Amino acid sequence: MICRIRGKIIQKNENSILIDVNGLGYDLLMPQGVLKCLKVDRGNVEFVTFHYLHIEHSRSIPILIGFLNEVEKEFFEKIITVSGIGPKAAVRAINEPIAEIARAIDCEDIKFLKSLPGIGQQKARQIIAKLQGKVGKFALIQSSGKTEPEVHNTKSGLIAEAVSVLLQLQYKKQEAERMVKEALERNLELKNSEELLNEVYKQRVKHK
Repeated sequence: MICRIRGKIIQKNENSILIDVNGLGYDLLMPQGVLKCLKVDRGNVEFVTFHYLHIEHSRSIPILIGFLNEVEKEFFEKIITVSGIGPKAAVRAINEPIAEIARAIDCEDIKFLKSLPGIGQQKARQIIAKLQGKVGKFALIQSSGKTEPEVHNTKSGLIAEAVSVLLQLQYKKQEAERMVKEALERNLELKNSEELLNEVYKQRVKHK
């Protein structure tokens, strides 16, 4: 299974890119919400990939879907857990920034979700029912380009993991550590990084 790919972008299309890897061309499907953050005027770039086989007319077609970081891929993997939304449908639906989609899910904004390609009212309700309360950390994504994951030593593995995710989402180290610390002070019963990041998101929403 192909988990990452590194090379030079030689063509950018509406929902895909063509990337040259040592003379081999790979076609990567990419959601519009991800492509909008992609800069093509650089050298080699690296993508996190979701690799699956598309079955069509008794044949299997390998498909690669590209993301700028693991957090974007994780959001995609959550979307495809909703009944009736497969990988290609998810790529088509994610045509707005992931943070905006995540906020719409958490706030039950059916109107916004219905505006996504292929998502009607019933599907929007299914997405909310399945994912509401589970996408807080994705709503924290800031709109900028790709960054490499950073690992920082802290006293707690829980804090380290949450801070690492926030760094991927374009927050500065000092800001990330402050938000995580304040979230833990508000709720001492948080059991994992997902709950911790959801608490961070809830607090940011209150201050807006």
